[in-house]
Formats: sequence, structure tokens, C-alpha cells
Amino acid sequence: MKKQTLSLLSAVAVAALVGTFATPAAAERTAKIAGFGVKSGVLRSFGINTEAVMQAAVEKINADGGVKLGDGTMAMMEMSFDDDRCNAEEGISVLRRIASSEAMVAVGPTCSNVAEPLFGVLQRHVDDAGDSGLQLPVFTDTAIKGGLAKISEWAFRNVPNENEMYRTLFLWAKENHPDLKTVYGGVEEDFAHSRFTWYSVMDTRAQEAGFEVVGFSKWLLADTNFTQQVRAMKKAKADIVAISSHPFTLCGILKEMKRQRVKPELIIGLTSSSSMETLQGCSNAAEGVIIPSSFAPVTDQAKMVAKLTNEKGGHADLHSAAAWEIVYVLKEVMESEGVMGKPETVQEDRRKVRDGLAKLETTGGLLGTIIRESDGEATKPYLYVHAQDGEWAVLHDPGAS
Repeated sequence: MKKQTLSLLSAVAVAALVGTFATPAAAERTAKIAGFGVKSGVLRSFGINTEAVMQAAVEKINADGGVKLGDGTMAMMEMSFDDDRCNAEEGISVLRRIASSEAMVAVGPTCSNVAEPLFGVLQRHVDDAGDSGLQLPVFTDTAIKGGLAKISEWAFRNVPNENEMYRTLFLWAKENHPDLKTVYGGVEEDFAHSRFTWYSVMDTRAQEAGFEVVGFSKWLLADTNFTQQVRAMKKAKADIVAISSHPFTLCGILKEMKRQRVKPELIIGLTSSSSMETLQGCSNAAEGVIIPSSFAPVTDQAKMVAKLTNEKGGHADLHSAAAWEIVYVLKEVMESEGVMGKPETVQEDRRKVRDGLAKLETTGGLLGTIIRESDGEATKPYLYVHAQDGEWAVLHDPGAS
């Protein structure tokens, strides 16, 4: 079948939104999607933000008429959202519950340590009669550890390519700060994403750009005392500190750096920390931190999404905003592939959604065109942002170079 290019809703005027996801009595059929992610514990804000974005997107779609099914019927889109607690066993349990429902697709999870084993319970190769894995498309908005979508042909991700983001960021740092020579790292050791990004991305890309990595410190997601780690950092006297850590421990490290008067020339942070949670937790200490991000409210569409998300009690960031893009891609795939939205066509509709996603080459994004890779991954436009006066401000657009 012919490859397709999808675009997001071009209109930026916000129509009056419908109430909840109640389906009119005259329309018995719906286009059901199921979101899931972490809504409890240290990382709960990630799931809360994603759910808010998904609710806003679904309501906008329904306000604009809903989803056109294969026989021309207009159906409302419905969504649910479950908490997987950033726990692999819980995530797999949630996915199995979704698989037993009428949802055509699952959107999630938040945590890479959930996504990796969860993708493993999906059928690895489509039409493999000897593989009894779940045949349910999973489209991930947040879990960002590199290469996970290749685990299953039913898995897709709308996350940025961190290898590319940090490759260009360290090259930019070398070009714009030629006097800086050394890097000291910090890693949240017990979290799959932060661990992968330090050892396989930041460390490697810094050295490739010509920097000398002079050491690194480790801590855990639940840690609250960072005295020893920052003491080692201070002793190293590095020009750049690269911190692969989520908002809670990033703030702990930054506050301790300020207390011990550790002042490197540059501080580079983890993609996932380019969020409101970091600014709310340590705006003062985070001032100047540089992070590559695939979202900033710099286009009309991005500003609209940020506004609608705030109205839902969440914040749009590089993770949650990806869910908006996903919901609109799913709407258009459902329409182009002719899903029927009937209880008896659930598995057929899931296969249509999977096949529709697999043949996409590009989709529309809030910052520009997203390239869909053959292995289910994405290459997304991105910016370098830095914390400035309590906000994430655009520092540099590598795509404009």
C-alpha cells in the first residue's frame, strides 16, 4: 500500500470543547484508546501530564466531529488511563487488561524499565503463528531508552533520538566554548533511562566531540543526600557537568552544588528534566542548565497544546506533548485504514491500526515534521533549551544551522 504522510490539525483556533467522553445515545460505536503510565510515586507528574494532554486531544477531536469509521459513521473517541506505578509487573498486568478490553491501541508507558519487558510480551513478528504474544499496538510517548521499539513489530514510539540530540549538543558546546576541555558526569543509577543515557549517550558523545570525561558520580532515584557525589564533582574541577537524572534528584544535586559552591562553566541535563517539575523544584539552582528537548511552546500549535494542557491541570513538555501528536496520528490512521469500532471487530481494528502505523514515513509534529523509522522509532525536531528566570527558554535551534 502507498506510504502516507500525516499532518496535525492545522487550525489553531480552539473550539468549544465537549464535556467528558460520554457518547451520544445515537452513536453506539466509539473509537477507544487506552493510556497508561506512572501516576504515583516520585515520577507521578509524568503520567498526570500525559493524561491531561490525552484528555485535551480527545476532547478537541470530539469537538471537531470525532473519528470517521470505515462505513462512514462518525464516532466519538474514548480514552481511559491506568497507573502502572513505573513497575514492570504492574505495567504488563495493565497491558493485559487493555488487551481484554475493546481498546484499539495502548498509549504508554512512562518508564523505560516498564516498556522494555512490556514490549517483550507482545508478538515479536506479525503473523508468526508460533508466537502467542499479545497482538495489540502500543504507541509510546515517554519511555525514551534507545532502541526499544525494535523488540516487537507491534511497538511504536514517538520519542526523540537522544543519541542525535546529545551528539549535536556536545559539538555545539565545543564550537561555542572552545576553551572548555573536561566533563564530569552524574547518573541516576537505578533508572533505566538515566543509566542508559549517561553510559551509552552522554559519556560517548562528549568524548566524540573532543572532551575528556574525568569521572562521574552515582545516586539512586529515592536518594535525598548528595553530599559525597558533589564533593567528588568539586574535586574533579571539570569545565562541564553532565547530569543524567530526573527532576527530583536533579534538583537535589543542583541544590547541593550550590551549597558547596560548585560552579562549572556549563551544566547539561537529561531530556526528561526539561520539565515544569524541575523549575518548580529548584528554579534558582537550575538557572542556566542546558537540555535538548523536542518540545517548546514556540509554534501556534505548541502554544495551543500548552494552554489546553494547563486547563486540564497538567503541563506540556517533551514527553506529554508527544501524546498529543500520538492521539492525532491515531485518529488519522483509524480513518485511513477504515476501522469499524465494533466489539466484534476489535482484533481486526487493532491490526489495521498497527499496519497503518507501520507504513507511515512521516507524521506532523508540534515543532515540525517527524520522520517515522522502519523499526517503529521516530526522529523528531528538537531545540536546546535553558532554564532562565523560572522558564525553559530556547537557547539554540540546531535545525536552523
